[in-house]
Amino acid sequence: MNDERKKALQNIKTARGQLDGIIRMIEEGRYCIDISNQISASTALLKKANQHILSGHLHSCVLTAIEERDAEEKVSEIEAVISALLK
Repeated sequence: MNDERKKALQNIKTARGQLDGIIRMIEEGRYCIDISNQISASTALLKKANQHILSGHLHSCVLTAIEERDAEEKVSEIEAVISALLK
């Protein structure tokens, strides 16, 4: 597992813990703004995890396409990354 995937996995595990906490907060009837803040924090972690995955992709699949001088594959891979970021 490369460094980017390790970082993504850690972000996702942390987000999972936050989601468990959010569920408890909702079940306990906690203040809505506090719940919303935790949801935003979890969302930020998932976005960061996605950035790590896409960075790893650029440094592996796209780099391989560049080294092999496959222009069509390069464009396709970069378009896939851009599409993922815009979701």
